[in-house]
Amino acid sequence: MAEITQEELNERVAVLRRFRSLLEEQRGKFREYLIVLEKQQDSITSENPENLLAHTELEQQVVKNIASLQKVIVPMAKMYHAGNNSGTSAAEDAEIAKLQNDLSDLQERVLKQNAINRDLLRVHIEQLKSQIAGFKNPYKNNRSVYANVQAQSVATMVHVEV
Repeated sequence: MAEITQEELNERVAVLRRFRSLLEEQRGKFREYLIVLEKQQDSITSENPENLLAHTELEQQVVKNIASLQKVIVPMAKMYHAGNNSGTSAAEDAEIAKLQNDLSDLQERVLKQNAINRDLLRVHIEQLKSQIAGFKNPYKNNRSVYANVQAQSVATMVHVEV
């Protein structure tokens, strides 16, 4: 194995630290996302549309943050793995592996919670559709006061004498 210079070592350590901090930040975002999804589930079950809307908007922001963070993590991971042959300790590698495993677990939990919320929303939408279908219009067969008055007899012939 070739010896690396101090500059290369410092660069690899900097990559490792940045990669680790990005993974920790992403883990925090996924935890935040999971909390939002759990609160969203509560809003769905309690049929609170205002809270549901707020949680949905918050969810969209968190997803955007995760996506933008992922754009940075992917190239950083490539740099880390490319320079991983030397320069990092086994403890640092184990810490990175643990962070990545935590992220995978959180992603699975988020996907499960998201599926639960979708199912709850699907059921709720079906209930609303059936309620709407059950509504009866009490004015369906009544004549509107604004309709043309065609039913009254109207003269068709006029007799004029001179």
